[in-house]
Amino acid sequence: MVLSTLLGALALSLLASAAPLEKGVQPHNFRASTPAARSDATTDANPAPFCFPSLGFIPSSALPSDNTNWWCDPATEYAFLGFSYEVTACQSKAQLQKEFSDIRYHFDSRYVRLYGACDRDGFYDDIVEAAWDNQLGVHALVWFGFDGSDIWKTRRDTLFGALHANPKAKFVTRVVQFGSEPLFDDVLPHAQLAQQVTLAKQNLSSLHIPVTVSELAYGYQERGGAQDVLNAIDSINIHMLPFFAQTASTSDKAWPLVENDLNWFIKHGNGKKMYFDENGWPSVTSEGVQPNSPDAVADIPNEQGYYELLDQHCTDLKAVVGGGIGWFAHIYSDDQEPGYGIYNSDGVLKFPFSPRTSC
Repeated sequence: MVLSTLLGALALSLLASAAPLEKGVQPHNFRASTPAARSDATTDANPAPFCFPSLGFIPSSALPSDNTNWWCDPATEYAFLGFSYEVTACQSKAQLQKEFSDIRYHFDSRYVRLYGACDRDGFYDDIVEAAWDNQLGVHALVWFGFDGSDIWKTRRDTLFGALHANPKAKFVTRVVQFGSEPLFDDVLPHAQLAQQVTLAKQNLSSLHIPVTVSELAYGYQERGGAQDVLNAIDSINIHMLPFFAQTASTSDKAWPLVENDLNWFIKHGNGKKMYFDENGWPSVTSEGVQPNSPDAVADIPNEQGYYELLDQHCTDLKAVVGGGIGWFAHIYSDDQEPGYGIYNSDGVLKFPFSPRTSC
C-alpha cells in the first residue's frame, strides 16, 4: 500500500469529469476493440462451468493442448472475483495450498491478485501449483517496490521465464500486471512504461497471456492522462481506495467517489475490460495509512460497509463497458497488510463476508 503522504493526491482524481456508464462486451483475449470484433471473439469462449476458472468448473486430469479457448469470457466476469494476496512473506507450499483452497472454496473466488514480491527461486511455480490444484486464476505481478532500484527487471525476467518453462503456468495466469502504481510512484516515464507493456505482450504472445498496469486514476491523470499506457494495456486494473479522498467520510457514502474515478476510466479506456484490483477500506489507521479527510472513519463496520456498497451496486458495475467490473478485496489477511484483511492477524474473520459473484 502506498503511504498516506502519496495517497493524498488520490483525492484530486475525484475531480475528473463524469461520463455516463456504457454497456458493451470484451473478447476473451482482452484485445479486440471494435464492436464487430468483440461480437465475433466472444463466441470462442466456452460457457460456465466449462471455462476456467468458473465456479463449478470440472478440471481435466490432463492439461489441454492450448489455452486459446480455456478462459471464461471476461464479459461474463464481474462482481466479486477474489482477493489481493501479498507474497512478501514467501509463503510455503503448504500455506499457499491451504489459503488458496480457502480463497476458492470458502469464498467462491475465481482469482487471486498477487501483491508484493517474493524473490525465492521457484516461488511462482509454487503459486502455479496451488492455483491449479484449487482452480484459481492468477493476476501475476511484476513488482517495482518503493526503493527506486532496478530489481523489477530481474523479477520481470524471472516471472517470464517461469511462465514459459512451467507447462501449467499459462493455464492459471490470466494476466501479468506491472505495478504497483508505477505512474503514481514515478517509477518510469509513461512512455517507457508503455514500451515495457508492449515488449511484455510480445514476449508472452505465444502463451496468450495479456499484460496490464496496476494503477490509480490519479497516476494516469498526473501524467497528462498517459494515454499511451492506456492504449498499450490489454485490461485496465484500477486501484480503488476511496478512504483516502479529501471528501471521504463513511464507506456507505463512498459510491460517488468510486463512480468519479470509474467514469474517468470509462471515458479514456477505449472499451477495455476493467477490474478493481487494489480495492478496499481499512479497519484501522497506522503510520502509513492516514486519511486525508477529518471525517474519514477507519473501523471494521466501515471496512465491511465498503464491500456491502459494492454488492449494492452490483448491477451498476455489471453494466460497465467491457463486460462489467470484476473486483478484488484488498487484502486476504491483516498479516499481509494491517487493517485491510478480511481475516485478522489471528486468522479470524473480522466480519461476515460472502459477496455476490453475479447479479
